[in-house]
Amino acid sequence: MLRLPRLYPILDPACFPDAAAMFAAAEEFAAAGITLLQYRNKSGRARQMLDEARELKARLGASVQFIMNDRADLCLAAGFDGLHLGQDDLSPESARTILGGDRWLGVSTHNPEQLAEADKTSADYLAIGPVFATTSKANPDPVIGLSGVRRARELTRKPLVAIGGITRANARSVIEARADAVAVISDLLRDPRKSAEEFLRILG
Repeated sequence: MLRLPRLYPILDPACFPDAAAMFAAAEEFAAAGITLLQYRNKSGRARQMLDEARELKARLGASVQFIMNDRADLCLAAGFDGLHLGQDDLSPESARTILGGDRWLGVSTHNPEQLAEADKTSADYLAIGPVFATTSKANPDPVIGLSGVRRARELTRKPLVAIGGITRANARSVIEARADAVAVISDLLRDPRKSAEEFLRILG
């Protein structure tokens, strides 16, 4: 079974003034010791996304495993290690057909019904959230709280990533609610290396 690191950083170009700042943050994450990184670009053109994905991989090298958000084609073209799908994206089985059996596949879920359905697919890990209120999405799903994480844990034996409003102040409680990993965007942006190091220390 796939073993996820406890810290799952998500890198979104929309959070940075330009690509150079995003690449610099990614390098700071790697210097802090992160081993997994998702590239999530909801508004870029395919060519731009592919160029940025390849640049990330070139800069960070083999020490980091890369997950592409949404785009199975770009995952393959960039040589990424896995793909993460939302509820409105390609179906997990369609994605698996494109990816083959060697790459990781993750699926976002927002309630017990979605999680139970995703658990039946060939997804390697499942995400659940938002755990807390989040500013990273324009129209977030209802907050599930720590009780929602515990409920999700009861419904799957697959690795579970909690997402949504997770900070250094509450990350430990999410792991104690039996998530395997926490996905973080906003609380890694200021002083990326120091923030990532603190997360890694808190998460153990």
